[in-house]
Amino acid sequence: MSGLRFTDIPAPALSLLRRGTVIPAHPLALDAERRFDRESQKALTRYYIDAGSGGLAVGVHATQFRIREAQLYRPVLELAAETAKAWTEAPLFLIAGAIGKTAQAVAEAETARALGYHAVLLGLGAMKGASEDELIAHCEAVAAAMPLVGFYLQTAVGGIPLSRAFWTRFAGIENVIAIKVAPFDRYRTLDVAHGIVAAKAEQRVTLYTGNDDHILLDLVAPLGVRANGREALLRFKGGLLGHWSVWTAAAVQVLHQAQKAIAADAIPPGLLALDGFVTDCNSVIFDVANDFAGCIPGCHEVLRRQGLLRSNLCLDPNEVLSPGQSEGIDRLYATYPELTDDAFVSANLARWRS
Repeated sequence: MSGLRFTDIPAPALSLLRRGTVIPAHPLALDAERRFDRESQKALTRYYIDAGSGGLAVGVHATQFRIREAQLYRPVLELAAETAKAWTEAPLFLIAGAIGKTAQAVAEAETARALGYHAVLLGLGAMKGASEDELIAHCEAVAAAMPLVGFYLQTAVGGIPLSRAFWTRFAGIENVIAIKVAPFDRYRTLDVAHGIVAAKAEQRVTLYTGNDDHILLDLVAPLGVRANGREALLRFKGGLLGHWSVWTAAAVQVLHQAQKAIAADAIPPGLLALDGFVTDCNSVIFDVANDFAGCIPGCHEVLRRQGLLRSNLCLDPNEVLSPGQSEGIDRLYATYPELTDDAFVSANLARWRS
């Protein structure tokens, strides 16, 4: 079976990705016995669609990499794709996570392609210690199967440092369509932007923020780049974020505010100030105080409180809320009610669970 090229992606879905949208990193729903909770998983997918998300990222870090050893990779991807197709006729860009050494990553890309996904978000953590040539060969092999969304994952949760030269070569791969920039580091974020411009790929490669510590400012601040005698102005068009797996309806409104301000060429000070509020929320939900140990349980806990999940459990019994994290979420609710979407969830939960 020949690989999927980005030119084969339906035009409405590809246009949506290029224009910029909210793409939640889809969590994994487990019941009180840590069994896959299909009803809650379907409810989550329906929630994200009705909240205004333009895509879903499934099988990624927020879905828990352990779904592979739990034999849940294909079932989770399949359920999300089937649920989305049955729930909406609107364009939706589907991204599947792919990890591991080359054989595993290619096999996962082929699974995603067979299930109707449009691209894979390629994690490189398993390639730690590989040379740049080996990394690029790995990426090219996966790109032969599926369009790629690059992934600069922060080192605190398993990412590896990647040079400006790497990103230049990566952006030069013809089937790369986007990059999720999530090193939580401005210098490394600029390395990605410089790589895209150096490869003359800014028309093909769309930037998505994964910098949960800088979401709003990534969305409104252009990146000026001079590389190889060229000058370009790049923008993050949307976000592919674990943070946007919670309070998603509010996140959609934040993105719309940013897009409206950019179109008007007028960024209100209040919108810039909102970055601090969003980052404060992320610091608790992603458990920054404990080096992100509770980042996935933190998202689960918000969704559990809303009734979208039945538990905040992870596949790893040791992956739990950190001390004080639940109380921190209480503080967020009291301090930033405008950034939550509990009323929206409450009004629709029964329908999503039907």
